[in-house]
Amino acid sequence: MAGEAVVTVRLVRSFEHRNFKLVVYHGVSLEQTMQQFAQYVTDDIATRTGLPPPFKKYGYDTMKIIHQAHRAKTNELVMSLDDDDKLILQDGLTLRAAGVANETELAFFKKEDYELFKANPQTVW
Repeated sequence: MAGEAVVTVRLVRSFEHRNFKLVVYHGVSLEQTMQQFAQYVTDDIATRTGLPPPFKKYGYDTMKIIHQAHRAKTNELVMSLDDDDKLILQDGLTLRAAGVANETELAFFKKEDYELFKANPQTVW
């Protein structure tokens, strides 16, 4: 259906430990705002079976485009630290206006954690 997309959301629990889970959403309206979609994802993961409790209760507050269909992928294991001004979804914009299209992969994370990791991008094994 026009205006609906398949969107993969990467729930990033820890950048340092590369701790994330993927959740796929079908029939996502690209006309909803980032806040509406973020609330939908937050509500969904709180009750989703098979997702470990630390992922369900985490304070996600920011979404960033990681990958779009038919474009080059980053070599970063969690997500790229570049182009935040273009790739972080801004409040008030629809998903379409923010650049989300069918088969887009988004990271959903806590901005505070991202800023700390970006300042010192060290991973722990």
